[in-house]
Amino acid sequence: MKTLAPGIRVVLAANFIAVAARMSLVTFLGIYFVRQAGIDLRLVGVAFLIESLLRGLLAPFFGALSDRIGRRPLLIVSALCTAVVLPCFLLVRGPAELFAWSFTLGVAGAVNMPVAAALLLDLSPADRRQAVLAANYTAMSVAYTLGVMPAGYVAQRGYGLLAVVASCGFVCVAVLYGMLMSTERPVAGERRSLLSDTISVVRDPAFLRFASLAFVFPLAMGLIVTVSPLFGAELGLGEGYIGLVLGGNSILVALLAVPAAARMEAGGPFRWLGAAACLVAAALLCYGIVPDAAVALMAGTVIFSFGEIVFSSAIPAAVARLAPKGRRGAYQGGWTLFASLAMGSALVVSGFIRDALGWRGAWLIYGVAVLVAGALLFLSRESFLRTSEARASEN
Repeated sequence: MKTLAPGIRVVLAANFIAVAARMSLVTFLGIYFVRQAGIDLRLVGVAFLIESLLRGLLAPFFGALSDRIGRRPLLIVSALCTAVVLPCFLLVRGPAELFAWSFTLGVAGAVNMPVAAALLLDLSPADRRQAVLAANYTAMSVAYTLGVMPAGYVAQRGYGLLAVVASCGFVCVAVLYGMLMSTERPVAGERRSLLSDTISVVRDPAFLRFASLAFVFPLAMGLIVTVSPLFGAELGLGEGYIGLVLGGNSILVALLAVPAAARMEAGGPFRWLGAAACLVAAALLCYGIVPDAAVALMAGTVIFSFGEIVFSSAIPAAVARLAPKGRRGAYQGGWTLFASLAMGSALVVSGFIRDALGWRGAWLIYGVAVLVAGALLFLSRESFLRTSEARASEN
């Protein structure tokens, strides 16, 4: 891969630190709230859903706002707010504090995903976007590994240190954007009101069709990140082993994402999503079928890694293809809405399904649902490609 521009390197570094700081803590918060705070799993799931919903609902607005005022100011403010709010989980003693913390964290974190993705796309040449997005995902995967693998062992001894590290990480993100990132303004397109740009995304039939199928990928990511640790813990696995397995997932993605994206880029981001969904479905079915919990967690996570290698860069590149000129931030925000809803619902839905059918039944339901979505993505790939080409010609 060619040398990356300085601005892209700053964004990659900021995302690296943000993911390491956030996920080293968030991955184990379900265990903390259930076991140490004594809060019911379903309430914890609802709180996680509230946080994700707020991030998603506000993402189109912040994305559209960044199309007007630039990405950098919003990213700095978001990082500083998250640095203050994230460690406040230590103050949670019951459902009221949990919901207040989730609400505040959702508002503080609504900026980063859509605005940072739009900034990367602004800085990337059109013919290298998927490769740059893969490099970004590789950086985040390495960060996840370096954050989660030791964090599991630290969590077994206490969560206070994790809270301090997470807060300091987001302060570093704000410093990176503030001191090393030059002010960038996205290319302006047709200008309408901020409200019109914000809601135009959810009125776009092509985007809605794509998002309604591709949502299974962030749903599966939510299952891996927030549900599989509880699945393993309830079947007797320790946080250390769980962190080791989830960190291994990130190692595979880090090694293979960039070369895979370079090979796939010529075919476009829509081509391989059906195959990626099949791999994800196989991983979830593995959790439900393999009887030994340790083997199921290891095997399913490894299989999931290969699907993640494909969709991690293809999804944001596909959304960028569907976005009209001047509304890239708004469309990345629209996808963040769907992704946040999917990831946030993973834990709360799993709590209800687990109570009704057990863990095995839950994983089988998820696997079949992802398989169906994958078949529809495969059948729809040419339609999405034609739509994106038509919009590119209009721009």
